[in-house]
Amino acid sequence: MSETPANAPLEAPAASSPTPSPSEPVHELTSDAMPLPQVLEAILFSTDVPLTAGKLAEIVGLDSTKPIKLTLEQLNHGYEQRQAAYRIEERAGGYQLLTLPQYAQYIERLVRKKDEGRLTPASLETLAIVAYKQPITRAGIEAIRGVACGEVLRSVMEHNLVKIVGRAEEIGRPMLYGTTRYFLEVFGLANLKDLPKSDALKEPK
Repeated sequence: MSETPANAPLEAPAASSPTPSPSEPVHELTSDAMPLPQVLEAILFSTDVPLTAGKLAEIVGLDSTKPIKLTLEQLNHGYEQRQAAYRIEERAGGYQLLTLPQYAQYIERLVRKKDEGRLTPASLETLAIVAYKQPITRAGIEAIRGVACGEVLRSVMEHNLVKIVGRAEEIGRPMLYGTTRYFLEVFGLANLKDLPKSDALKEPK
């Protein structure tokens, strides 16, 4: 039986593969071998509505949303590192490329809001009631506001902030109103759970 010499070199243990850092770039490709980060950036730059991870995966030809979400996180990390004026934000259940709030004043100088596009206090009040109490009937809105709201309700619907979501199970089957996806986009909400908590909207006893 042979013995190992005392001065024989010891074998080095196999090196384990390093775990990639979340900040390291991922070289994912689309189904047609295009670099995923650049493709996603181009898509989000071109759209004016939020796109879900599932929709983005469908567009680039991937079966999973995991590489989509990871790549979006890494794009944001890159934007932050180089102090870019924009980020990929989650809005209305999807993702959208948006400028940071501190640059809003300069954007407003470029795109001036039209006076007729602004909501009146009555419209904002009605919109708040619908947002917090939806689904709600017109009679329910008027009971809270204490005044007729036909014209105001029509106005917020024309702004695509409120829509008909069904009919109530009561006499006459009145229409039920709720907010739209565009409402979430306008007010920077990912979903209705992001609405500020409020106890101010109480139905009369």
